[in-house]
Amino acid sequence: MRRSAAAFLTSGYEGTSIEELVSATGLHRGSLYKAFGSKRGLFVTCLEAVLKSSPGNDATDLTLVALLELAPRDREVRTILAAHVGPESAHALGARLLERAHIPATQGESR
Repeated sequence: MRRSAAAFLTSGYEGTSIEELVSATGLHRGSLYKAFGSKRGLFVTCLEAVLKSSPGNDATDLTLVALLELAPRDREVRTILAAHVGPESAHALGARLLERAHIPATQGESR
């Protein structure tokens, strides 16, 4: 699961190909679909696992991927995130988003 999550963290949900996931998991394409149903199914499984067991940047980064790429159109992902993300985490998520974009958090504060 950790290698699948790493693939999603590297390229985002949309940017991660099935071939990359096959390589990351070591599963054949058919086995991946049988185990998870779809790329989305694998992502949701990774998201749930990371949120439950990996506090820190990996959980924050996968949360950002989910918020930006899936949550606007995916009710299940929104429900999962709602259980873990609230108004109190907005600042941390924003700061991590800027960090991932290689933009210093203090850059916009001087305006």
